[in-house]
Amino acid sequence: MANTSSRTLRLLSLLQTHRFWPGAELADRLGVSVRTLRRDIDRLRDLGYPVEAQRGTEGGYQLAAGAALPPLVVDDEEAVALVVGLQAAAQGPVAGVAESSVRALAKVVRVLPARLRHRVEALREVTVPAPGWDGAAAAPDGVDPDLLTGLALACRDAERVRFGYTAGSGERTERHAEPHRLVMLGRRWYLVAYDLTRHDWRSFRLDRITGAARPTGARFRPRELPAADAAAFVRAGIGQLPTPYRVEAVVRAPAGAVRARIGRWVTVEEVPREGPGPDGGRCRVVMSTDSLEWPLLALGMTGAEFEVIGPPELHDLLVEWSERFLRAAAGTVPFRSFADRSGMAPDGRW
Repeated sequence: MANTSSRTLRLLSLLQTHRFWPGAELADRLGVSVRTLRRDIDRLRDLGYPVEAQRGTEGGYQLAAGAALPPLVVDDEEAVALVVGLQAAAQGPVAGVAESSVRALAKVVRVLPARLRHRVEALREVTVPAPGWDGAAAAPDGVDPDLLTGLALACRDAERVRFGYTAGSGERTERHAEPHRLVMLGRRWYLVAYDLTRHDWRSFRLDRITGAARPTGARFRPRELPAADAAAFVRAGIGQLPTPYRVEAVVRAPAGAVRARIGRWVTVEEVPREGPGPDGGRCRVVMSTDSLEWPLLALGMTGAEFEVIGPPELHDLLVEWSERFLRAAAGTVPFRSFADRSGMAPDGRW
């Protein structure tokens, strides 16, 4: 029989994955007597877990909803962050992680306090994932959890909102909109909504919304989105933004393998075989970006041979990096070269 601590954790895990456990069946799964099971249940209650018991011949146990996640003691913002992170992992390409994340997400949501569970469920309901992101890797942007869940409720309840918004140009405006869906694209959040001021559909980056989104109390009849879904609408809008570079390369690996590694940030297309004979597979990788450093990192992450098609600047950068790496591998790095090229003084001062 397992020690008391590990058995208690096992009991908690079983209660969180099953709505109701008959007492005899639960004791059998733990390999203990019914009397020992009752002591373990009391131990969980002492830790703050609300375990309900049903007496009688068909009696058993179940974990009640509404716990505050003891003994982790997370606040509201941390709970929302936990749910968002698990939801992102559940939609990710990493083998074995998605299913585990779905199970963990179900456990966490079930024991959230009622007021918070209401907001988190709304967030899960109206969020549209965008797997296979083919744009530049976005930097992490801080989004207020209250803003995120508040907009989720407005989307679900079809309630108009007002909010301040700062465009990429720096212009600040007040928006009145009918929220439709939230999209998690790369590491950024977007609100897809019908802009009542401009009388057209728009996507808004949540990190550019200033203050809180203020619900107006006015309900609306949802309009038809001019796209397959909200994620496709955001993709199309971002694709129309001007970017300095369009990177293209051919990778000597199957498209599926490359897509599993870097498919969230690039477009991966299978390249047809050329003639008979063995072929390990090739694919074309295309991306739009305002920086050439991260595409080289992405291509290196494929773990396969590749050929740069364009732009010429990427080939020049590849040559520069290759020479630098070769010097590092040979142990002949000219340590003062960076200072010489950057204007740094020999004593390390600029």
